[in-house]
Amino acid sequence: MSESEEMSEFGYIMELLARGKVTIKNIERELICPACKELFTHPLILPCQHSICHKCVKELLLTLDDSFIDVGSDNSNQSSPRLRLPSPSMDKIDRLSRPASQRRSLGWRGHKKILNGWKRGSLTPRTTTFPCPGCEHDVDLGERGINGLFRNFTLETIVERYRQAARAATAIMCDLCKPPPQESTKSCMDCSASYCNECFKIYHPWGTVKAQHEYVGPTTNFRPKILMCPEHETERINMYCELCRRPVCHLCKLGGNHSNHRVTTMSSAYKTLKEKLSKDIDYLIGKESQVKSQISELNLLMKETECNGERAKEEAITHFEKLFEILEERKSSVLKAIDASKKLRLDKFQTQVEEYQGLLENNGLVGYAQEVLKETDQSCFVQTAKQLHLRIQKATESLKSFRPAAQTSFEDYVVNTSKQTELLGELSFFSSGIDVPEINEEQSKVYNNALINWYHPEKDKADSYVLEYRKINRDEEMLSWNEIEVCGTSKVISDLESNCNYAFRVRAYKGSICSPCSRELILHTPPAPVFSFLFDEKCGYNNEHLLLNLKRDRVESRAGFNLLLAAERIQVGYYTSLDYIIGDVGITKGKHFWAFRVEPYSYLVKAGVASSDKLQEWLRSPRDAVSPRYEQDSGHDSGSEDACFDSSQPFTLVTIGMKKFFIPKSATSANEPENRVLPMPTSIGIFLDYDKGRVAFYDMDHMKCLYERQVDCSHTMYPAFALMGSGGIQLEEPITAKYLEYQEHM
Repeated sequence: MSESEEMSEFGYIMELLARGKVTIKNIERELICPACKELFTHPLILPCQHSICHKCVKELLLTLDDSFIDVGSDNSNQSSPRLRLPSPSMDKIDRLSRPASQRRSLGWRGHKKILNGWKRGSLTPRTTTFPCPGCEHDVDLGERGINGLFRNFTLETIVERYRQAARAATAIMCDLCKPPPQESTKSCMDCSASYCNECFKIYHPWGTVKAQHEYVGPTTNFRPKILMCPEHETERINMYCELCRRPVCHLCKLGGNHSNHRVTTMSSAYKTLKEKLSKDIDYLIGKESQVKSQISELNLLMKETECNGERAKEEAITHFEKLFEILEERKSSVLKAIDASKKLRLDKFQTQVEEYQGLLENNGLVGYAQEVLKETDQSCFVQTAKQLHLRIQKATESLKSFRPAAQTSFEDYVVNTSKQTELLGELSFFSSGIDVPEINEEQSKVYNNALINWYHPEKDKADSYVLEYRKINRDEEMLSWNEIEVCGTSKVISDLESNCNYAFRVRAYKGSICSPCSRELILHTPPAPVFSFLFDEKCGYNNEHLLLNLKRDRVESRAGFNLLLAAERIQVGYYTSLDYIIGDVGITKGKHFWAFRVEPYSYLVKAGVASSDKLQEWLRSPRDAVSPRYEQDSGHDSGSEDACFDSSQPFTLVTIGMKKFFIPKSATSANEPENRVLPMPTSIGIFLDYDKGRVAFYDMDHMKCLYERQVDCSHTMYPAFALMGSGGIQLEEPITAKYLEYQEHM
């Protein structure tokens, strides 16, 4: 909380009243106690700077004390104790107001605070925690409880002014007049009484001490002229504790709770706070026209929102009515098809029924056939029976092959609405119709420039993209976004400041429709400008062991025939030598940064910086096999590197190999092997501050410093590398437009 906020809201109101910019009737809500919801009566200032009535503080504390047995009950947290609680007894009030030292001396140990784990009967001196009704936070009242709180006299004065404005028709009568009393015209703050003109002249005669008393307009609110310390009741307040942000007396500073705190004079605190508060008030008053304009704008926006909301409802109703029309049309069509099919099937069944009804009518045929069987004349029987047999055979075949003429099931006419039901269930508002693009963190990186890559689920549906980026200050302050329109799905951003955090995000456009922004990506730029160089194939380059590509940005160490021959000497204590290679550009001033990658299969690689004189010593003394103790920073625990750590060396190399990053030992901590081995970063950065003689090694994935030390920069410094066994080093290529085109082509 700033110093201007340390002043209570009532001090702010007092300034407004003094300037005549705010009428007393407009501040009624600021004069209401948050506990009893009435005008303040003898308000006290809590440590959280909120005020509450003196009586309300007592009632709330008594409520908390009485609710100790049932802390979770509803009665233990009442927002309006004056309305819900009976008046506390004088015994309880006296007991609560009594100083902690007296309570302990009288043996009163039962009244312990309950909110923070205090229990009845505890011998620990209690620290009262009070729930502020204004901010709803627990504030510590200390051992003195209510007695340690200041009265808010400023607020009392404002409340009294408000009361007088509310009862303007009711005059304040003179306290000294004989009945009937006259209306008072003055109130003496020293005598705490109100006087009419005649009585004031009588009791404050000219030339006496009383004539020097302070008098104001008629009032019933009399406050002491001097604010006294609540902890040292005989001492006046004359200092301000900047740590506790409260007024104190000189005894509080000398031997009290504020003895080790920084304090300032009351006049200085008054001047500082009043000056800042005045500026804040002037700013608010000066913005009055702006606030009125914004209120008018908000009213217009509310009306516009109302109209747009009704219009949106009408459009939604129209869409649903169209759906209803389509459903009614489809319903009518389906029902007609079912009716037609039903009629056709019923007609077929009726025809079949009529056919079988004819079979019943053939009962006479059967009787006739039986009579024919009685014929004994063969020629006559054959003549008649042949035609009769054909008729009976036809009727018999129809009975044997009975099959309904149509189906009773309407399975083919069942309407399948499952898909439509699912779609209707997912019916929602159509926001933009463009999916949100996502930034590809693996393909996005920052070096001399930033390369941002993103992908879009529906790439063809977006006409263009807008890439936004902004710098994040060290205090997490966000600056405004910079925008770049991009047609593809990647972009190189240049002109970024060194050693800064940048946030990136992207959104897609289809015509005038815009998608929401993607999730932000935070990247940290290198600590210095990027130093461009290539490997030097002339200075000390060993073409028998090292293989350099045509671009001179990659070197490999070949473990060939010479290494096999050297392997015989390993049996007698000799090892193969380091093959050095340096950059083709030297550094004589300024800050520089470069990065490289070490192949995971590499056995041993050294990287760092070395001065020109040290390089001459290394490159003029080639050896096929040397002891590892020859190199002070060889990566072996020889101890020689420790001995020379404190002296500023003309080179600094770290060891990388077998997918590990080895940090050299320090002189102060010789036994810390567990802290020296880290996983090998994907890319390693080196930062050289030539002017300060410092070199640092970075993990490029997180732009995190892994190791830093002093280096002697009295000569020209070169990027230096060394390889032993199989290995490979690839310099990071600066990010340029050509690099982006190459990446897209790949």
